[in-house]
Amino acid sequence: MKPSGGVQARVLVVDDHPVVRLGIRAMLSADAALSVVAEADSVETALELAKSPEIDLALVELSLGHGKGLELVRTLHQCVPDLPILVFSARDEVLFAERSLTAGARGYIMKREPIERLAGAIRQVLAGQIVVSDGLAQCLLERAGTQVAGRGLAHLTNRELEVLQMIGEGLNTAAIAQQLRLSVKTIETYRSNIKTKLGLRDATDLIRYAAAWIQG
Repeated sequence: MKPSGGVQARVLVVDDHPVVRLGIRAMLSADAALSVVAEADSVETALELAKSPEIDLALVELSLGHGKGLELVRTLHQCVPDLPILVFSARDEVLFAERSLTAGARGYIMKREPIERLAGAIRQVLAGQIVVSDGLAQCLLERAGTQVAGRGLAHLTNRELEVLQMIGEGLNTAAIAQQLRLSVKTIETYRSNIKTKLGLRDATDLIRYAAAWIQG
């Protein structure tokens, strides 16, 4: 799906915030080589649009519909394996970049990066390169994980991270079970595993930790 020389690369933007999508469109419109041709605010819409041969790259936010971004990256890669995926997210790259690459993304850029970095990253991914920050590349090489909280979170599975995010967003066990289409008992098991891995004493500690983590 790589665009030929002289042709604009056609980008699908996946983010559930209209203002963010508008901002990305405005940013990329300044680059003559790039064009936002489609937008999606849900997993279902993104999957449908990504199947079009008119899309050269998907730009995906992980915090999509209660943390379904990683699931979307994985499903996109399975359904449209030739479509390059670049994650553009506010989520901590130390925790989520490697997971995103494993799921099938070709790069991970945080939203705090300079504006020009996004356009450059898109071009790099379209050229077949894998894009991460210099700091993350060094971290992946050294496997250092110097922050205590980062080490604890790194031990969580993708599903446990998803549940933790939903707890931080204020959802109770029943609501999480409904969103993920799992049983309440299964969610309770995830909650127990999260508490154990993070060294949290009880449900109150878990809720406080999750809320603080979501707020950054």
